[in-house]
Amino acid sequence: MKILVIDPGCSGVTGDTLLASLIDLLGEPRALYPLAGAIRDLGICREFRYEAERVDAGGVTATRLSVTIREEGTLGGDDFREACMAVADDVGLSSGARDRVSSILDDLAAGGPGPAAETIFSVVGTMLLLDRAGFFEGAIVATPPALGSAITRTECGDIPGPAPATLAILARHRFPFTSVPVDADLTTPAGAALLAAIAKRTASLYPAMTPARVGYGIRASRGRAGLLRVVEGESLPPGEGRVVMLETNLDDTSGEVIGYAVERLFAEGAADVFVTPAFGKKSRPVSVISVMAAAADEDRLVRVLMEETGTLGVRVHEFRKMVADRRRETVPVSVGGREYRIRVKTAAASGRHVAEKPEYDDLAAIARDQGVPLRFVDDEVRLLLSERRRERTAREGGAGGGCPPDRPSAADTARDE
Repeated sequence: MKILVIDPGCSGVTGDTLLASLIDLLGEPRALYPLAGAIRDLGICREFRYEAERVDAGGVTATRLSVTIREEGTLGGDDFREACMAVADDVGLSSGARDRVSSILDDLAAGGPGPAAETIFSVVGTMLLLDRAGFFEGAIVATPPALGSAITRTECGDIPGPAPATLAILARHRFPFTSVPVDADLTTPAGAALLAAIAKRTASLYPAMTPARVGYGIRASRGRAGLLRVVEGESLPPGEGRVVMLETNLDDTSGEVIGYAVERLFAEGAADVFVTPAFGKKSRPVSVISVMAAAADEDRLVRVLMEETGTLGVRVHEFRKMVADRRRETVPVSVGGREYRIRVKTAAASGRHVAEKPEYDDLAAIARDQGVPLRFVDDEVRLLLSERRRERTAREGGAGGGCPPDRPSAADTARDE
């Protein structure tokens, strides 16, 4: 599956850097000519032109997007929305991309009137490139954007960064961010709104993928921390990927709280959760909660751990995981003279059979139906599956399968004991 990673974790994201990075990635600076023409046709500016310039950014070649605008004024409210949606229609955005534009306008509406032509260019331009490249049909992942520490001056006093408008948009979408001690607004409201509208998920680590192309966008204003990276690639097949183990030690938490935390972790997508007794500082007994999860779920599960247990820190270990090819099927079995259908999970590695496991719930239902211990049913079903597999292997190899020997049923075994 095609995947696009947007990485504003160090430098933040603005409308112009995101658009510039996509131009750099796709190598199509002229793709926005129709958009520029549609904006000029609105009649809100006497002049509108842009230039995509390839520049050296400290050893990295990036694209800087320069926009020249002479506006007649500003548009706000319904007029701005109407103009933006008209341009989206003129350039032929798909319905999905058009819906995202509408969502972004909802986020930006609280900020009041602004430079309409420039905002339309960055918002619709970004959607146009993503739409044409087919990224909406795949996965778009973003790292948490960096927010600066610039002072916002208001009539009632100064407010330290992050900027209130940007923070409000991220809070509306519950979109995670990081903060860096830079006296600048690294992420603007337009950048935050764009990111929230297009990213399917956030991840502190890149997802497992094979990279194909990399693009860099740099801000039109020269200065520190203005470089945004985007990476296009293909997600790795299900057989391999990155997983994380989250761990925390608890020495003052009740068993009820730990049990509920385990339930929530599973509900939030953890692959496995287990609790290990141990001894901690001053020989105090502690419970170690370990959580196995996909790297993409790390941030969400760390938040659950902290919310439910009150822990002040979580250790994160990253691993590369190889997964066997798995297949589920429903097969008929005869147990105790009765016919049942059970679900079976079969695993193979490099084309060779490695495991076969019947579904617990189905075995338990048979045990209750016949009034025998579960382990007897499990033994008999596994024997049936093993014989069936040997017969199938013999047929595929051209040899006769033969008849399986007579054996007692699970019910007979239970009665004998």
